[in-house]
Amino acid sequence: MKANQCKIVDCTIRDGGLVNNWDFSVEFVQKLYAGLNEAGVDYMEIGYKNSPKLLKGADEAGPWRFLNDDFLRKVIPQKGTTKLSALVDIGRVDESDILPRSESLLDLIRVACYIKDVDKALQLVQLFHDRGYETTINIMALSNVMENELLEAFEMIKQSVVDVVYIVDSYGSLDYKDMQYLVNKFKTHLPDKRLGVHTHNNMQLAFSNTLVAADLGVELLDASVYGMGRAAGNCPTELLVTHLKNTNYNLRPVLSVLEELLIPLREKEEWGYLIPYMITGTLDEHPRSAMALRASDDKDKAVDFYDKLTTPETTVIRAKK
Repeated sequence: MKANQCKIVDCTIRDGGLVNNWDFSVEFVQKLYAGLNEAGVDYMEIGYKNSPKLLKGADEAGPWRFLNDDFLRKVIPQKGTTKLSALVDIGRVDESDILPRSESLLDLIRVACYIKDVDKALQLVQLFHDRGYETTINIMALSNVMENELLEAFEMIKQSVVDVVYIVDSYGSLDYKDMQYLVNKFKTHLPDKRLGVHTHNNMQLAFSNTLVAADLGVELLDASVYGMGRAAGNCPTELLVTHLKNTNYNLRPVLSVLEELLIPLREKEEWGYLIPYMITGTLDEHPRSAMALRASDDKDKAVDFYDKLTTPETTVIRAKK
């Protein structure tokens, strides 16, 4: 494994915030950052850099949903070696909110988009690049992308300034053969770009798929402590820290924050491998229907749920939406 080139991007606050509406205390985030620093983790994605003016429900969400640079300086008064990252969504970011990198604690800004918006994403990437940031483009729901769409996107990405291009398994539906296929395709068409991977654990494959990607030379590996993330969650940071070879990561600080912060939180909030998420993963679907089921009184009625999703009439109705 070419793990010595790998860098871990811990997404506990950003992706984990989808579980608890970013309701993390400042102390929680500070302790997590200190632990990740001690562990030698390369990046911490500390939230979204979206604008509250451009999103509904902004009042109810925690501050990590809309990172403010002044707030961030209070949270992280002394920056360690772990770099800070934020994610933005197309149409939800106000360009005037993005300070030059020299005036911000953020090092990396990642742009998430669906395949149809790659051109818009690359415009944002150019803006962030011009302001001094490291950049990535994260193309979501790759398992639902047509070949011709991907090839068109590659042509645009090839000519862009983006540093890292992400392979994102949004629905947790990929296995190791899919991952090998995609990584090789991205490497073939984007030979001058570094690659990243973001996996979901619907089918208990997030960790192994991440290792497959790392073995093929993918450099940025997304993870979260205790796998905390939307629905089935992500590749666990602690597993990468302990498993990647030829690295200087230290497991004990990650176990320390896991024990102090994540285990108590897991008793209040739900994430991780559960049968409804497995069902949407195996059907290559967004987990929103499974999330709705888990929030209902029928949360463990897996057979009914499966039958609803696989009845031809239902499939036709869903396809029309």
